[in-house]
Amino acid sequence: MINCAIAGLGRWGRALVEAAQSEPRLRIIHAVEPDINGAASFCAAHGLSPAASLETVLAEPDVDAVLLATPHSLHRSQVIAAARAGKHVFCEKPLALRRSDAAEMFAACRNAGVLLAVGHNRRFWPSMQALRAMVASGELGTILHVEGHNSNENSQSITQGWRLSPEESPGGGLTGAGLHVLDGFVSLLGPARQVYARLSVREAGPPPLDTATLAIEFVNGVSATLATVRATPFYWRVHVFGTKGSAEVLDEGTMVLRTSGEAPRATCYPAVDTLTAELTAFADAVERKQPFPVPEADVLATLAAFEAALQSMQSGHPVACHTAYQ
Repeated sequence: MINCAIAGLGRWGRALVEAAQSEPRLRIIHAVEPDINGAASFCAAHGLSPAASLETVLAEPDVDAVLLATPHSLHRSQVIAAARAGKHVFCEKPLALRRSDAAEMFAACRNAGVLLAVGHNRRFWPSMQALRAMVASGELGTILHVEGHNSNENSQSITQGWRLSPEESPGGGLTGAGLHVLDGFVSLLGPARQVYARLSVREAGPPPLDTATLAIEFVNGVSATLATVRATPFYWRVHVFGTKGSAEVLDEGTMVLRTSGEAPRATCYPAVDTLTAELTAFADAVERKQPFPVPEADVLATLAAFEAALQSMQSGHPVACHTAYQ
């Protein structure tokens, strides 16, 4: 049994608690939440002992791991503190807004001999797993270009919080939604070399009306475009174009394959609980059964491209990614 504490009982933190109930090796026993009175009924219903601070639960010898569903700006100090206390860490994306901060967190956990897992739940979509396998197999031939889009209308119903903060969520919808596609790109293609990005703001809001668009050049020569809108119904698309065909993921369970001379073929995959899937992968990694399927190198490469995109939005020019990818 892996005894856990969770920090952050907002919408996503509560979803993680619910998902953990389907993974018998994880038992969440403590919760850290600033509005603990507002979370009292949830804690009682799920058997969580409220804690005054993260430091309090990190000092508990019966806690093996912490789950962080907290604002991005808190991740660095929280992850490093957990590492020093010898606790494994599952942290929601983005791990950081800067590659250097993320690298420091991974180094702290590595030096302490504990796991740091980053929650990119779209990695566990059956359709995206099938797309990665198809690209890796060479079925699509030489990959030339990728297009991606992730939009939602969350901002239409949000009037406060991290999604509306330029400090916590820079780049319009890139931090909240677009980063999922960027991570998907990296999982398919590896690190990016250069990013040219633009943030077009129609109205500051709330709700904000803006679009973020990126043109990306990857180290392996593949080009890509990415877009995200914060005020439109949910839409997801990752489309890979190769010399032998193209494959397009349209949601969690749908992929369309196109090859010359044949009608498009749609494949539908059974639905899975992606939050439970990533927590199961976390438990496997803690028990050293297999590595967590979002490796450190991918997290750092995604954040390098993210950071370059933000700089490009400010400068109006293409920006090279971290020197490791030049």
